[in-house]
Amino acid sequence: MSDQPHYIGHRKRLKERFRQDRSSLADYELLELLLAYGLPRRDTKPLAKDLLQRFGSLKGVFTARQEELREVEGFGPGLETFWGVWQEFWARLQESPLRRKEMLCTPGTVAEMACSRIGHQPVESFWAALVDNKNRLISFVQVSQGTVDQALVYSREIMALALKWQASGVILIHNHPGGDPTPSVQDKDLTRRVQKAAGEIGLRVLDHVVVAEESYYSFQERGLL
Repeated sequence: MSDQPHYIGHRKRLKERFRQDRSSLADYELLELLLAYGLPRRDTKPLAKDLLQRFGSLKGVFTARQEELREVEGFGPGLETFWGVWQEFWARLQESPLRRKEMLCTPGTVAEMACSRIGHQPVESFWAALVDNKNRLISFVQVSQGTVDQALVYSREIMALALKWQASGVILIHNHPGGDPTPSVQDKDLTRRVQKAAGEIGLRVLDHVVVAEESYYSFQERGLL
């Protein structure tokens, strides 16, 4: 009899099925294979099923917050790092078309990029998309990170970034961890203050996009800019 753990043969068969027909695997089986790269010496099938049961879908598992993942038995520090790498990889894939200096044409395009980066974060994070005179992305940079309901931002920080990158325009972006992207009174006040400061240096404020996990709010689309 083989001394190998039972899951070794199972994993080998699963990989063979994947090579023959990727679409044949159930969601939990695909997740099981992915988890195996972070936990090569463990049977990952039970953990895959537990994660799907807890978060409802592959997307739910992938975008889950670290503190939520830690609550699932078997999801330890090793997988936290592995999962963080995957999330960062996906965020950069979503940003790649814009990083090729493609034109930012719609709030939806900006929101898609922002959601992959900060839509699932447990605290508010404020970013700025800096563009040239043709609205092509120059840089997508974090301005500040705050608490679950606030990220402290000063107009002068955004102006300094715009001058540093010699930007012609800026799109303000931040997330709402609670799931509702509707801007607060403070969000609207900040937008007005940034607009006023930007006017003094000839910087265009193109939009302020607030994102949540599944939705976004555009000041420009709502006629607030």
